[in-house]
Amino acid sequence: MEKKKFKLGLLPKLLIAIVLGIIIGQFFPVWFCRVVVTASSIFSSFLKFIIPLMIVAYVTMGIADLKSGAGKLLLITVALAYGSTLIAGSASYLVSASLFPSFMSEGALEQIAATADNSLVSYISISIPPLLDTLSAVVLAFVLGLCMSTLRGKTIGDTLYNGMKDFSGIIDQVLHSVIIPLLPLYVCGTFIDMTKSGKTFAILGILWKVFLVVIIMHLVCIFLQFCVAGAVSHKSPFKMIRNQIPGYTTALGTQSSAATIPVNLQCAAADGVSEQIRNFVVPLCATIHMSGSTLKITACALTLCMLEGIPHSLPVFIHFIMMLGIVMVAAPGVPGGSIMAALGPLASILGFNTEQQALMIALYIAMDSFGTACNVTGDGAIALVIDKMFKPNRKVAATAADNAPAE
Repeated sequence: MEKKKFKLGLLPKLLIAIVLGIIIGQFFPVWFCRVVVTASSIFSSFLKFIIPLMIVAYVTMGIADLKSGAGKLLLITVALAYGSTLIAGSASYLVSASLFPSFMSEGALEQIAATADNSLVSYISISIPPLLDTLSAVVLAFVLGLCMSTLRGKTIGDTLYNGMKDFSGIIDQVLHSVIIPLLPLYVCGTFIDMTKSGKTFAILGILWKVFLVVIIMHLVCIFLQFCVAGAVSHKSPFKMIRNQIPGYTTALGTQSSAATIPVNLQCAAADGVSEQIRNFVVPLCATIHMSGSTLKITACALTLCMLEGIPHSLPVFIHFIMMLGIVMVAAPGVPGGSIMAALGPLASILGFNTEQQALMIALYIAMDSFGTACNVTGDGAIALVIDKMFKPNRKVAATAADNAPAE
């Protein structure tokens, strides 16, 4: 019997990278720290180059795979999923803007501000300009995706679709073989720089409180989603939440919306959602419903804006949340996939630099299980609402289920 190889997950690797970064930054000579920071900065340049290509690949295919067999059902499902994502992100901003300032003592903020010019300089600086900026990538992805979805099989063949599918496969390979494996190096370099400049402990002293608040917000978000679903479907929200526990715990363990689909389908069946509706809504929402991820990214981004003195008004964050809901469509189904897709808006809208993006990655992945669990549990609430709305018309639902995107 062949022994299973022990494989360390991404979260433990990142935690090790953070600890190593703090130790190296505290005790190792400056020249060694600069070597690691140089490697981290080269990776950062490559990451900035890949992000727009990732958006084009994943968003294009995510939209192209949405069949047009049942337009009304598809439109309402997408609108509910996107609306849920926007509401979760906006609520996260309002709660965070109210609570987080009390976490930040004047001493900690002064300590962080005093280290602004103390960053380590890398030995080599390599610039790899992206082929597209984030907004151009999103617009191009929408144009290609919508045209392929509506015209494929009618006025155009499958050539462009197959080409984009291959391109998406290439980006997927780059993500799995290069980006994800090298993320710990990126984070380690960031924490070395932060430790040498003297702000690591001030930031970590604030972030653990943010972590607790975000987890509580996830649970409140799930409860409110099922209160709305219960009001629409005339069912007990407590009973429906209890039915969703297997899906929630599976998502906590796998950190993948796609991997939770089979369990989530059973949860939806236990809630009384018809087979046609759940077979369409659950796989689709696993791709497009990102309320938990958006809630978490918004809270973490706002925290770093407050710490670093970056403008964080409500209009700026509404713009950011709206873009976030789009770019995370069809984000790669790996731990940390959503934050990879979100790096574009973080840089282009909020102006996050390399260090702040690396902090966002570390923060996001530390809470990835809870965000994914919130996403997939909310899918059950959307399925209940859709089931109630389309109960009289099972024919439309059956057509849609036949055209549901393959996972």
